[in-house]
Amino acid sequence: MRRRWSVAPSAACTCLATGHWCSNNSGIAARLTSSKARAAVNAEAASPRVKQAQRLLRLYHLYRLSIGITLVLLISSNMDNRLLESANDDLLRSGSWLYLVLNILLVVFLENTRRPARLFGLALADVLLLSWLFFVAGGAPSAIGNLLIVSVAIGNTLLRGRIGLLIAAVATLGIVGSSFFLGLSDASRPSNYLQAGTLGALCFAAALLVQGLTRRLEASETLAEQRASEVVGLEALNALILQRMRTGILVLDRQRRVQLANESALNLLGMHDLVGQPIDDCSNALVERLQRWLNNPSLRPQSLTVPGTGLTLQPSFIALGHHEQHQILVFLEDLAQVSQQAQQLKLASLGRLTAGIAHEIRNPLGAISHAAQLLRESEELNSADRRLTQIIQDHSQRMNRVIENVLQLSRRQPPTPQRLDLRTWLQQFVQQAHESATEHQHLHLSIDPGDYITLMDPDQLTQVLDNLLRNAWRHSAMINEQAEAWLKLSVDPQSQLSTLDIIDNGPGVTPDQQAHLFEPFFTTSSQGTGLGLYLSRELCESNQARLDFKPRQGGGCFRITFAHGRKQI
Repeated sequence: MRRRWSVAPSAACTCLATGHWCSNNSGIAARLTSSKARAAVNAEAASPRVKQAQRLLRLYHLYRLSIGITLVLLISSNMDNRLLESANDDLLRSGSWLYLVLNILLVVFLENTRRPARLFGLALADVLLLSWLFFVAGGAPSAIGNLLIVSVAIGNTLLRGRIGLLIAAVATLGIVGSSFFLGLSDASRPSNYLQAGTLGALCFAAALLVQGLTRRLEASETLAEQRASEVVGLEALNALILQRMRTGILVLDRQRRVQLANESALNLLGMHDLVGQPIDDCSNALVERLQRWLNNPSLRPQSLTVPGTGLTLQPSFIALGHHEQHQILVFLEDLAQVSQQAQQLKLASLGRLTAGIAHEIRNPLGAISHAAQLLRESEELNSADRRLTQIIQDHSQRMNRVIENVLQLSRRQPPTPQRLDLRTWLQQFVQQAHESATEHQHLHLSIDPGDYITLMDPDQLTQVLDNLLRNAWRHSAMINEQAEAWLKLSVDPQSQLSTLDIIDNGPGVTPDQQAHLFEPFFTTSSQGTGLGLYLSRELCESNQARLDFKPRQGGGCFRITFAHGRKQI
């Protein structure tokens, strides 16, 4: 953002009078940026003040040089006798040359001075020389007193407070004193005390007026700097919010060139940089949806699939500006995240509902299950009735598992990750699994060489593996007399992350079923609840791990990709 700084004497007044160059940096920018950022803002704010003060000082030098040159030209062309009533021609000529030469030297040696003492000496020397010229030029009728008023005014823009009034007092004493001595030296000369007093009063009036104006301008400039710093802070905050948003945001011009793209939009589209590029080169499907929306803005755009990432995105468009500045704001939503959020909200609501009515459900469910068990023990029942009682018990147990799983979702505790050696931990897990397995269930362990340190909650990892292991045995038993399952621990060659494959030799999973594996309440078994795989993935993600299904010939494979062990806990 380009800042506009008005050239006002106030900026130079404060700085030159104190010898410090400061700027105001407050509000949101001061709270959001670091110390280096605040220093940069201060330097940026101080730089225009420095340039402004230097510009004003150069104008003061130019003014004095112009006066000196004018006086020298007057005395060189003998026009001084016509315009000035000189009390002493020799002194006027020498004073004019002295004024010019001295100002040339001051310009050379004090061109960009900032010290208040040197500025005071500069203004004082100017006033004293002009007072001397006022005296030798004949006093008030010479009109040099007006030059003194101008010098006092300019001096008070460089020097504030009592120092500026001191310059006005010196000029007033020079005017009044010169008029007094001129009256004593020539009794025939008419008295000019009234004019001298008026010039002295004008010197003080000019000093007070300039100081008042500079204070007001300084206050206005300080307020403008505060507003500018707040605007910079708000812009930084808006940019940070825009970049951190999960929703992809694009801004397109009339030629469909990307003017702005946040990080989420780049990730969703699988691009590294889009600014300045036509959106046509990135996604033809997005251009097609945009064209349809332009033809009929009331229609909801269709979703699109990004070839590079495989993500399904839902675009939406908003028109910005008019005519030449017409822009289009594009929002990109990941439908997978939207679906996941909806599922989480649904399960959270379901968990709260189940927690409220679990007692009312479990009591009659327990009574039904107990009655069916007692009825089954009756000797009067035939085989068909016994089968019916078994169905009642099986479905009662299934309903109880559904309630338990949903309650587990609602009261799930946050993970407490620990640094685990998967090699050692997995060997202990397999030993415990062998002890609890039946004679028809077999588990095999394979560990490749490598470093298997990771961060994981051991209790939640046990819960995930128990669920996946039971799932593998169940699918293996569908087509085999012996339920077989394999655990393979290895290191991914690309990411260098530890991976654990849970493999079975069952019938596998069809492509249609793979798309719904991790959805809640989706199951291929009449005895399942449909929450096991969903809960397992949720537990993995809460530990910064990932659970995926890998299709294979002759069975299925679930892969857990663990977080790196060097991450901070």
